[in-house]
This record gives sequence, structure tokens and C-alpha cells, in this order.
Amino acid sequence: MRPFLDLTDLSDDRLQALLALAGELESAPVRRSLAGKIVGLLFMNPSLRTFASMDAGVKQLGGDTVVITPGQSSWKIETEDGAVMDGEAAEHVREAIPVLAQYADALAVRCFAGGRDLQADLADTVIRTMAALSPVPFINLESAAAHPCQALADWKTLDDLAVPRRGGRFVLSWAYHPKALPYAVPASALRMAAMRGMDITVLRPEGFSLPESVMTGAVEIARHSGARIRETSDRREGMEGAHVLYAKSWAAPSLYAKPEEEAALRSPLRDWCVAESWFETAAPNASFMHCLPVRRNVKVADEVLDGPRSAVVRQAGNRLHVQKALLLDMLTEERP
Repeated sequence: MRPFLDLTDLSDDRLQALLALAGELESAPVRRSLAGKIVGLLFMNPSLRTFASMDAGVKQLGGDTVVITPGQSSWKIETEDGAVMDGEAAEHVREAIPVLAQYADALAVRCFAGGRDLQADLADTVIRTMAALSPVPFINLESAAAHPCQALADWKTLDDLAVPRRGGRFVLSWAYHPKALPYAVPASALRMAAMRGMDITVLRPEGFSLPESVMTGAVEIARHSGARIRETSDRREGMEGAHVLYAKSWAAPSLYAKPEEEAALRSPLRDWCVAESWFETAAPNASFMHCLPVRRNVKVADEVLDGPRSAVVRQAGNRLHVQKALLLDMLTEERP
């Protein structure tokens, strides 16, 4: 079984089968399909939805979890090859993953970007090393460059909202945040929309284009799916006719790992807080999506989050359904 590291790992047939199975599980959530099976959850970074949805999902399917939080429930884990381990980390990933795999039927891991080297983070070296070390099915619960479970839930959310798969207008917008954030969610959302064949606008201020490799990869997907991708800093133009606005913050690539310079670039951009005025006549019926957590009245105004266009709670709920479908697909022979 190949590891699930990115949404693009799924063929269209398998993706559609997973979404159909997720729909079945939403209607009938409890099964015994994973009875006797253990899923190891390794969280190297904090989580609310990802942990709760995976833990609950495994248990709703009759299985159980072993949860490891390095530095709290276990030794800190070193991920760098060739490291001289004379610091706080007492465990190396090259032992930790094979050992954990002996205790579990699958492993699911969350490990964020290091934030020091843009190219290394975009290469997703840490999660790929872990997956290569795992002899059991392996799931990426967010890495430096991808959040595939979120992207799968986002796809289902767009289907739930009846947003057209091909030709639907998807706006991925930068939003203000007091610090630079990684690219995992926006990159995965962009690839997801491209796989659907959507008409995509990346709306961002000057200096905050997504990294070239992220855009190039999405354009290559679009070449096969029929999607269209463009960028703009003009908010009114970017929002015109949108079916959905997906907001997320990310770092300025040219100033990656330069927090003071990056902060100076973003500090005048507090007006990039999504408000109802963004939609008005340009996209009055558009839905709003965000992966959560979200800083209210910094990234998104209360009026949007609490209003009828917000789909953020539905998105979070769909994490449970799609991850359960993924677990069944990887650990059993169940199909929709």
C-alpha cells in the first residue's frame, strides 16, 4: 500500500470512491471494520481537528489509537540525518518510525515546516523520509508542504455545497496574519481545485505570490484537468463571479526565514481581513472556506464566520468522514 502523502497520490477513480464512502460513513458512522487494529498517531506539532477527527474516526470504526507527542508523552525526536544528538532530542526518526510500526497497523504523522530552508520545506523531506521508513500504511496529517486530508475534506465540502467541479470559480486568497505561515494548506487547496478542473484565482498582495514550484505544479495538473489558474492583487477583479472564497495566510517566498523583513512587508496589509464587503456585488452568493483555526477579526471578520456563507464548521466535520474512508481503504477491503 502506497503512503498517502498528497492528494495527487490518488487516481480520480480512487478519489471518487473515497468520497462516496465518506458520504456513506457520514450517514452511518459506526462500524466494526477496524476491530483489533491499532493506528499510531505521531503528533510533532499541536492539533485540535486533526487529532480529534483521527482519534474519533478510528474508534468509530472499532479500532484504537496509540498517541505519541514528542517532548511530552515521549522523548523528543531528531529528524535530521547526520545530526550529532547532543541536544534535547534523545530519539531519532530512523529508529522511532520502524519501532512504532511494530506496534501499529498504520501510522499517521503530523510534522510542520522547519521554517529555515524554503527548498527543503517544499521538498517535504521529513515526511517522505518517515513514510519510506514505515513498513505499514502511512498517512500524512500535515507536513511542510502538504495537508492532503484537509484537501480531501475540502473536495467533499465543495461537493456538499454543489460548487461545480469543472468551471466552478475558486478564489484562493491570502489573508493577514501577524506572522509568516507555511504553504501546506494553500498548496494543497490549490492542487485540489486544479484536480477538480476549476477556474482558479490566486488573490494575494504584491510580494506574496505562492512559491514558483507550487504554482508550476498546479499548472501542470491544470494542463490535464482543464482547470485555469491566474493570479491577481486586485480584490474586486479576483472575486468577480466566485463560487467560493478560500482564505489562508502564507509567507512571502522571497523573505522566507527572514522574520523581521517579512513582518515589515506584511505589517501594512491588515486590510486583507476577509469581510462581507469583499463579496458584495462581485460574488454575493459565494461560500467562505477556511481550514481552521482562524484568528477572528484578523484574518476573517465575525460577520463572515458567523454568517450564512461560512462553511468552516462543515469543512471540519468532513475531516472525520474522509479520514474514516481513507482508513477503510488502506486497512480493509471495504469499498462503497
